[in-house]
Amino acid sequence: MKALLVTGDRSGSGKTSITLALAALLSKTDTVQTFKVGMDYIDPSYLAAVSHRPCRNLDTFALSGAQVQEIFRFGCRGADIALVEGVRGLFEGAEALSDTGSTAAVAKELDLPVVLVVSAQSITRSAAAIVKGFQAFDPKIRIAGVILNNTRGGTHKAKAVAAIEHYCGVPVIGTIPRMEEMQLAMRHLGLVPYREGSGRGDFDVKIETITKLIGQYVDLDRLRALMKEVPDNNAPTLFDSVPPSDVKIGVAFDEAFNFYYADLFDILKTCGAGTVTFSPVHDRLPEADGYIFGGGYPELFIKELESNDGMRGAVREISRNGTPVYAECGGLMYLTERMVLQKGWQGSDAEQSARMCGVFRGETRMPARRVVTYVEGTSAPGSPVGAASFRGHAFHYSEVLLEKETRFAYTLSRGVGIRDNLDGAVVANTLASYTHLHPVASGGMFRHFVETCRKNAC
Repeated sequence: MKALLVTGDRSGSGKTSITLALAALLSKTDTVQTFKVGMDYIDPSYLAAVSHRPCRNLDTFALSGAQVQEIFRFGCRGADIALVEGVRGLFEGAEALSDTGSTAAVAKELDLPVVLVVSAQSITRSAAAIVKGFQAFDPKIRIAGVILNNTRGGTHKAKAVAAIEHYCGVPVIGTIPRMEEMQLAMRHLGLVPYREGSGRGDFDVKIETITKLIGQYVDLDRLRALMKEVPDNNAPTLFDSVPPSDVKIGVAFDEAFNFYYADLFDILKTCGAGTVTFSPVHDRLPEADGYIFGGGYPELFIKELESNDGMRGAVREISRNGTPVYAECGGLMYLTERMVLQKGWQGSDAEQSARMCGVFRGETRMPARRVVTYVEGTSAPGSPVGAASFRGHAFHYSEVLLEKETRFAYTLSRGVGIRDNLDGAVVANTLASYTHLHPVASGGMFRHFVETCRKNAC
């Protein structure tokens, strides 16, 4: 198997569209396993769609080096090529003076060659200075090649390519011109997950468009030549010990709720839990021993969610009866009494309000301040996920206002919760938080949740 990592010199370099197109092109002849650096749900949904395999996340803030290695090895089984997409710029991470959480940390952990995507808009020779600076910043990173994005024809492209190859000693394997079709694709990709049903055909067209365009301007043979040969490693991983299933977990999965790491379903299997997916928008609540409501964009479907009053009532009832429920972000919002979209939200000329499940007394309001941050904290005993230390992330534009008497299981030492440093609201056996947990990094908490479901079912 061969492997390569694609990253950018900054956010907005075009690396997401380029990596997506490369995965689609390579998948025409090879089995491609994709990975995404960082705790992100949307880019992986597109990478999974074009590769026809679950994309897996690698994040050195939440995960140990050993866990990164195991996820990589497990994901690569049966693949011909492993393609890793970085996050933001190569060296952006959780801290200023370490590479924890960065693409660089993953490149070093897996010893992967790196292709650096550089936006060459308005620069030529300076592009070489950028690449040279990246090479010098951490010599342990092997920048094997460069793709220039936003180039202009003739002299501009020729000067930038000549400067990089002369001063940096690495090949430029692609020069992608600035095109309106690419700009539209880059604006749209990353805003809506691929799983969301509405408009998906439009996204398929955009993916096909950028794949054709990038296929014209990136030399795939030269790209393949830069890849590292990775020997097969069939050593057991943490995903391989799968006991018989004796617990069933219902997982909300539809256009409103689809923010899940691929590893979640594998981790639940190792805990002896099978899963059944259902749609809070369209379905009735299936029978299960416990339920998970992940993140997503429920605010885009508030009327549809409100209309399914049978689902809302059933969720409220099973929570009151003590059936374990775990919810993150969008799931938290769904479990409040109502969701309020204020005037001006996405151009609306009036406030919109819709009833939600009412498991927690309080409401969700949007928009609110933007929160994008790593999270660190501890969980108190007595909740469905038990006592633990954890690392995760939060990403939301909403504010959840719960009654003062609300009990919280999480105390955060980093990040912002539902109320200051408090997160993980608890009622009965239901826990809902803004914090997103990685199922491998927080495997003990998910095992405790499954055990809570098992005990409750007895």
